[in-house]
Amino acid sequence: MAATSLLKGNCTGIGVRRLFSLAHPHRPLNFNQINSAVNHNYHHIRIRREKLTLSPSPRLAALWNSSSPFCTAADASASASASEVVSDAAVVDEAVPVSEVVYEQKKIKDAADLLDIRVGRVLKAWRHEEAESLYVEEVDVGEPEPRIICSGLVRYIPLDHLQDRNVVVLANLKPRNMRGVKSNGMLMAASDASHENVELLVPPEGSLPGERVWFGSEEDHLNQPPAASPNQIQKKKIWELVQPHLKTDNSCIALLGEHVMRTSAGVVISTSLKNANIS
Repeated sequence: MAATSLLKGNCTGIGVRRLFSLAHPHRPLNFNQINSAVNHNYHHIRIRREKLTLSPSPRLAALWNSSSPFCTAADASASASASEVVSDAAVVDEAVPVSEVVYEQKKIKDAADLLDIRVGRVLKAWRHEEAESLYVEEVDVGEPEPRIICSGLVRYIPLDHLQDRNVVVLANLKPRNMRGVKSNGMLMAASDASHENVELLVPPEGSLPGERVWFGSEEDHLNQPPAASPNQIQKKKIWELVQPHLKTDNSCIALLGEHVMRTSAGVVISTSLKNANIS
């Protein structure tokens, strides 16, 4: 415990900077003695579970975990200069929090893993009788009965381009009543910044209706948790958290941050829209 405290700069009376400033080729520091001195002045450690800290640098970690019971300035210079060690110690003393950016990225990825995004196949599509901007589609998403989904795609995609094609469906949204038709899901599409051009996402050839889509590597697929319920998606605003981070790249590949959108047959793409938003 004392060793850990020393690296984190939490000790009373002894700090990492002081430790290395005292080191001398002819005056080795015995870590057992240092630990004893630290423990004598050490009252308690308050662990903040919710705030992680960076690990010590490889140089300091290697030095601290050395099998030798002594540390001298000469020993330290064998793997790094004295100035490098002091520089590393300064970083450790500050107990720098893990980057908030990294934390947010993990939070978004974890949320995206709860979305039930599936391969679907449009069996039939027609114009909504009460809404000029809407299509109504029957979509096979691997369930006993096809789902009815309404999509505001009339301005962007000809009706015949919807018929009998594979699509990507967000399947765990709460059903919505759209001008008298209950819509149970959403067809996912890419759009440019002006929203003048919209294209449905295209699952890779060989993908089967009902197959769940994931983000990242094969390991991410194996560790993908069960999808959240529609109520959880709405209550926790999971889609609102994830959607702003869905894009296509310069190759029209669908991404969540740096995580590629995949099925077992390959990557999900937009036909031609690069660096586009996905919704």
